[in-house]
Amino acid sequence: MINLFSLKQKQKEAADGTGGRVPVKKQSAGELRVQKDISELNLSKTTFISFPNGKDDLLNFEITIRPDEGYYMGGTFVFSFKISPIYPHEAPKVKCKTKVYHPNIDLEGNVCLNILREDWKPVLSINSIIYGLQYLFLDPNPDDPLNQEAADVLKDHPKQFESNVKRSMAVKNIRKFATY
Repeated sequence: MINLFSLKQKQKEAADGTGGRVPVKKQSAGELRVQKDISELNLSKTTFISFPNGKDDLLNFEITIRPDEGYYMGGTFVFSFKISPIYPHEAPKVKCKTKVYHPNIDLEGNVCLNILREDWKPVLSINSIIYGLQYLFLDPNPDDPLNQEAADVLKDHPKQFESNVKRSMAVKNIRKFATY
């Protein structure tokens, strides 16, 4: 005798495409691209990646940069990356989680990096952004600032700027600078 229940169950499983297995979540094109970008990362010895939500959440991760030269040598700066499902057609949202006295990073952690704004192109990658962030610490750009005060000090008084950076990293409170 034919077991109708078993036959109906097999038909239902075939119709829903799972075949009785746990369904696998389909990855968006953005997730596939991020996976590729992360697998091809070429991190320097001063840069690290972490996944606070676990390695299954590739659309949210953190990059830690520890410059070994320049004004910010010895500091540790953490950046959060939030990737859109339509990546690479939209630039990642990058925020600096570490308070820093920097002409191109404001007190809310917004980062002024041209490839995160108007110069973003889908051919760019996570690696491109990381190189850009590293470069901001090696050569801050006072001509395109988010923190105008820090930019002015860097342009007009580079020694004072260096002193302010060192003090801000030492006390971990850049809001203590009332005047420069």
